[in-house]
Amino acid sequence: MLASLKTLFTRNARYDDVRPIHIYLLRLVYVLMFFVLGKTAWTHVLTHRGPWEPNDAIAWCLWTAFATLAGLGIIHPLKMLPILLLEIFYKVLWLVIVAYPLWSADQLVGSSAESTTSSFLWVILPIVAVPWRYVFVNYVYANTERTPAADQTRTTD
Repeated sequence: MLASLKTLFTRNARYDDVRPIHIYLLRLVYVLMFFVLGKTAWTHVLTHRGPWEPNDAIAWCLWTAFATLAGLGIIHPLKMLPILLLEIFYKVLWLVIVAYPLWSADQLVGSSAESTTSSFLWVILPIVAVPWRYVFVNYVYANTERTPAADQTRTTD
C-alpha cells in the first residue's frame, strides 16, 4: 500500500515527468468542469429566451466553451492545461480587483459579487492540480523553435 502511494508522487515518464497525482487531480478538475459547469452553462444557453445582453452572452459562451473543452482535458490532461491557466488567471484577477476591495471595505457580504466570490474561491482546486514545474518548463522556459528531432534529444532533470 505504501509503495503504491509513493508512486502517486513520483515523476512518471509516461506523463512527461509529471507526478500521477497531478494527472488524477487535473482529470478531477476537468470532470467537475465538464459536468457541473457544463450542466449549468449549457442549460442556461439552451433555455435562454429573448435577446441576449452582449456582456452576459460573452460570459455564458465562455463558460460553455470551457466546460465543453474540459471534456478533452479528461482524455488529454496536459494538452488542455492552457484552459486551466486561463481559468486560474481570470478568477484570481477578478478576486483581486473586485472581491478583495469589497471584502476589505466590509462590503462583500450582501453585495452582488458575493455569490460569484463564493464560486470563484474554488480556484484553489485547479491551482493545486496544475503541475507548475511542467507549466514553466513547457510554456515559460520552452524554446520558441521546437522540432520533433529537438524533442527527442531533450534531456530532463
